[in-house]
Amino acid sequence: MDKFRMMFQFLQSNQESFMNGICGIMALASAQLYSAFEFSCPCIPEYNYAYGIGLLVIPPIWFFLLGFVLNNNVSMLAEEWKRPTGKRVKDPTILRYMFVSITQRSLIAPMVWISVTLMDGKSFLCAFSVNLDIRQFGNSTLIEGMTEVEIVKLLAKIPCKNIFDQPEVISREAASRYIKCISQAFGWVFLLMMTLAAFMIRAIRPCFTQAAFLKTKYWSHYVDIERKLFDETCKEHAKTFAKVCIQQYFESISGDMHSFHKHRSSKDDSDDDDDDKKKSDEDKLLGIRDQDNMNKVLWNWHRCKPPLALRKEQPDGESHEGLIPNGDVHGVSEGPNGYPNRHAPDLPKREWAVYYSKV
Repeated sequence: MDKFRMMFQFLQSNQESFMNGICGIMALASAQLYSAFEFSCPCIPEYNYAYGIGLLVIPPIWFFLLGFVLNNNVSMLAEEWKRPTGKRVKDPTILRYMFVSITQRSLIAPMVWISVTLMDGKSFLCAFSVNLDIRQFGNSTLIEGMTEVEIVKLLAKIPCKNIFDQPEVISREAASRYIKCISQAFGWVFLLMMTLAAFMIRAIRPCFTQAAFLKTKYWSHYVDIERKLFDETCKEHAKTFAKVCIQQYFESISGDMHSFHKHRSSKDDSDDDDDDKKKSDEDKLLGIRDQDNMNKVLWNWHRCKPPLALRKEQPDGESHEGLIPNGDVHGVSEGPNGYPNRHAPDLPKREWAVYYSKV
């Protein structure tokens, strides 16, 4: 259980590996689900086409939507798309890159399902058996005496081996092989087209727009990492806020006992540890100690995110205010050497050493 938890934490920390693992699991699940699925064609002319095409189209749509649901970047994409502009301009290329990346991963399982379905050929046989030319596989003398309705009903029974009751009119085995062969051909063509499309997207596109590709990739990673760090900071603040709130509650309830122990062991070493813990808790609170202030911080983060321009922090003791030009500025007079009196620099002093000889 511990190994499984460690593996899950590793995949969760690495978003790309986690999503690739999810897509692989969904692809295997789609193939396993199809093999476990009991195919039952209705063998009725009015329902064969709907059943066969529905089996080919509806499960891929479900897998595609499931890929969007399981992808954590969907909520981040929607949040970035709908957020107010504020001090940070929204870049459509980043949103487009994120959407394309999510779509690519979500298309893996539907592609596997469609490929497996076409290679198997059962749904294709059920959908298009009615459109088969019966004269290529049947006895022409017996077919001439049948009406169009009877011919259609006979063709609709080709996918159903148990209820096909006229083998002397048409060779069911030959007709099934013919339709399954066409289905497998469509399956290989579909795989070839999807492979070429993936190659074009993954390989050729960065070669033509490498600078734009790197820019969009960088800022999409930034948006993901910023959201994770913000969530971690909020969780840490909420944990510290709850801890301090509970401690203050118990201290207020047992104030007499707390003051007694505080006077009795004021010189104990544990007081230093308590002070250090309080300081660390104060640092984690980041100066926000009220519910209203925290709500304002969260609202401001949503409404007006900070601009992507970092300030350069000055070392302690250094300030540009001391660099005052020549002249009297804000009541500060100029010294004899051209410097303000309050900022007169310490000029270097020369030291002289004198030696006396007794000779």
